[in-house]
Amino acid sequence: MKTLKIGVLIFVLMSGYLNVNGSERIRLTLDASSEVLVKASIAPIAYAGSNFHLQWAPLMNLRAVDEEKRHSVSVFQDFLPPKRVLFGNRPVAVGDIWKIKQQDGVLALLKQLQPNPDMEMGGVDSPGAWACLRAYSEQFAEIVFRVHAEFILEGGSLTPSQFAGKLVISRRAGKIAFFRMRVPEGTLNFDAKRYHKTGNSFGTDSGFLPRMELLAGTKNDETIYDVHIPEEEVERKLRDKFYKFQKINWVKVDEALELARKRQKPIHVISIDGPLTDESC
Repeated sequence: MKTLKIGVLIFVLMSGYLNVNGSERIRLTLDASSEVLVKASIAPIAYAGSNFHLQWAPLMNLRAVDEEKRHSVSVFQDFLPPKRVLFGNRPVAVGDIWKIKQQDGVLALLKQLQPNPDMEMGGVDSPGAWACLRAYSEQFAEIVFRVHAEFILEGGSLTPSQFAGKLVISRRAGKIAFFRMRVPEGTLNFDAKRYHKTGNSFGTDSGFLPRMELLAGTKNDETIYDVHIPEEEVERKLRDKFYKFQKINWVKVDEALELARKRQKPIHVISIDGPLTDESC
């Protein structure tokens, strides 16, 4: 009986499938011996409130460091579930979220865009990186991730709203089928900080950056996954990890007014001029 149990365990580990509490989990692995050609692109800033991009050289000359670069597949290991000592990467089910703790690979990719990325962000914003298994089939697995980072520039810094990403793994070969990491479009999708000559104070600006992205492989919109959840659900899950106020039970203005009347309580109003759920301002 003991021999049979051990044999079953070995089969489960080798097959890449594991059933825990009725939820099928898979183990994701990569062939570290291969390489991936990654293309980087940055479009000129379209506009900014205080026109830093027309007056400040680092933003005026914002370009990718390397338009094309070959990376070892091991660089992408950071996006996979964390490793366990004995059995490799932790098995995960669709919808599971994990923190990207090891960030050397993420930083290596960001350096293809700009030379001095910083994922600590001075400790005053919402730094970090999280990933989620969105879908899988026998052939492919899709990981969606979100990274917060900034770039240290000469005399200041550039903070994109976020880096939204997708990693599709060819499970049988352990290779990268598709990878994209980009700053999403938005009315405002970056924040800039420029120190004054004295160095004791700084000015800020925000605006629209049409494109800042890393791209590898080919996207296949016809891929059919056996198990999956909507992208909107994954985006919400990742957003909640960065911003605790997302757990507040928000209500519409008219509902808030009605509640205030019923409970005889005042309403405290705060006016903001930018989004709450990213780092663009």
